[in-house]
Order: sequence, then structure tokens, then C-alpha cells
Amino acid sequence: MTDCNLENNCIEEYEKFSDLKRLINEIPPDHSLYDMSEILKAISDPLRLKILYLLEKGELCGCHIDFVLDKPQSTVSHHLTILKKSNLVNWRKKGKWTYFSLANPKLIEEIKNITEMEEE
Repeated sequence: MTDCNLENNCIEEYEKFSDLKRLINEIPPDHSLYDMSEILKAISDPLRLKILYLLEKGELCGCHIDFVLDKPQSTVSHHLTILKKSNLVNWRKKGKWTYFSLANPKLIEEIKNITEMEEE
């Protein structure tokens, strides 16, 4: 990679873009990019994706998620906490039980669109 400075006319190469500053200004602010990266990190784990797929059909009790995934409660709880902190799942307490649901009912569809794995 070569140095980009005024002496080697690198900037002149980009004059075909109407306004390089305009392009830079269209990039979301750093805090928004950080939030986006946290969401992408949250869905990057296969177990968390399984949890999201389970919740696609509706609300589930945490104990049912533990049972279906055949994972220790502490493992599932850890992953659910990450999904909650990323605002991907909603939760509510009812007595001693915690119920989880997708924050956005179209989340799985959006994940499929991002990964281009939508079934045809």
C-alpha cells in the first residue's frame, strides 16, 4: 500500500467520486457503528443463533430453552444475557420463571438476509 498524500496525486484519483467528504459524512457515527458491531457479535455464536431460532415461533420459558438445547442452565443463561444486552430478546418474569421472546419478530428473516442464506 502506498502513502496517500498530495504529492502523489492520490486524492486526484478520487475526484470521480463527486465529494469524498460527502461519502465520509454518510458513514454512521462511531457510537452507532459500535452498537451495530455489538449486535453482530451477539448473533455470531451458533448457540445464540439456535436460541433466536427457537424464539422465532414465540415466547419460551428459559427452562424449556435449557431442555431443548441440552445445555447446562448456566451456559444458556450466559448466552441469553448477551442477547438481552444486545436488545435482541425481550424477557419477563412470572413467579420464579423467566420467559423470553424476540424483540423483533422479523429478526430471523433479517439475519437470513444479512447472511444471504434465505431459503429459496
